[in-house]
Amino acid sequence: MLPLKQIVPFILQAQLSLLVSPLFWLLVLVIAYQYRRLARLKEELFGVRGETAWQPVLTALAYGVLGGLGGSFIMVLVGVSLSGIGINYLWIVALLLMLVNPRFLCFSYAGGLISLAALILGRPQVDVPHLMGLVAVLHMVEAFLIRVSGHLGAIPVYTSHQGRVVGAFNMQKFWPIPIAALALITLPPWLSPGEVVPMPDWWPLIRPAVMPDPKQALFVILPVAAGLGYGDLALSSRPEEKSRLSARNLALYSLTLLVLSILASYYRSLTWLSALFGPLGHEYIIWLGRRVESKGEPIYVPSELGARLLDVIRNSPAARLGLRSGDILLRVNGYPVRDRETLKAALEGSWEQVEVVFYREGEGEKVAKVYKQPLEPLGVILVPEPGDNPQVELMSSGWLARWWREKRR
Repeated sequence: MLPLKQIVPFILQAQLSLLVSPLFWLLVLVIAYQYRRLARLKEELFGVRGETAWQPVLTALAYGVLGGLGGSFIMVLVGVSLSGIGINYLWIVALLLMLVNPRFLCFSYAGGLISLAALILGRPQVDVPHLMGLVAVLHMVEAFLIRVSGHLGAIPVYTSHQGRVVGAFNMQKFWPIPIAALALITLPPWLSPGEVVPMPDWWPLIRPAVMPDPKQALFVILPVAAGLGYGDLALSSRPEEKSRLSARNLALYSLTLLVLSILASYYRSLTWLSALFGPLGHEYIIWLGRRVESKGEPIYVPSELGARLLDVIRNSPAARLGLRSGDILLRVNGYPVRDRETLKAALEGSWEQVEVVFYREGEGEKVAKVYKQPLEPLGVILVPEPGDNPQVELMSSGWLARWWREKRR
């Protein structure tokens, strides 16, 4: 077994050093820009104001630190080494890919491209099993993060589905990850490693291309700033259900990639398989998730009972009423409600108190009352009505892709 009592202080020290690093906070600013973009999107689509980017950024930071701690232990357990994996190239390629599409802020694509370049062109010189092992561990962390927070802050949108416009939730998340990993240091002949943590014979699981002489080299724990991104669409399932399914698929992907990386470190002919599986396997699980949604029956469509809610604005009168996404408004202040026009007419005659009768699946009809200001909106977003148009592209583009599209017009 690993001597955890001796390793834990090194991991914690590495994470703390990263939390005060300018590089890590530069990553946080990049992620804050992405959340600000999502907040502006919601404001443009539905006029929702007052939702800042800092709350989701702080939430992402908190979950990222927690996920990074767990990922650090896995990283040390399997013996992923940063030495010779081109970590600087990884960052540069990932940021360039983000300009093409925000969801490409993911090391699976950057790691796969760098590994294939190394195998085909011989440049850069990287240890592919360790590079793809790093990608695998980071995606284990991502699977955890998607499971616990992937559904938070999902953006309501109108989209086209099988020839009609339906409601959906665009799920985009970004996390900054402070993680501790290993690096190999070669010592001059006149120096000795001194006191080091004794490791078991089976460690590391992922073998370096050339195993070092323990008398002349040692592994040290260093901090790494990583960024993880997640993009998905909840159309025929609720965001909570979608994040649970996505987390399961991603966990299977990361475990498979980790096994391939371990095997490739022993059988170097398998490095091609791990390099290809990194980006292609990731694309497959994204395609699989989208296919499930496109083939399923949409949830957020008009109802014959009344006006179905796509989303409820945070801190609004509707939120204080206890309304949820998917509820159906039946009557407001005694007036039947069917769409946006009838809801607007019912609210025009209301003063401070609003009485709402709504239907919730599995619970039946409910009645609730709330006080609001005369001109204060109720704070609901209804599902699209006949004649509404799709609002956004589900496969959102990055700045570089949008610039190129505009240039070609």
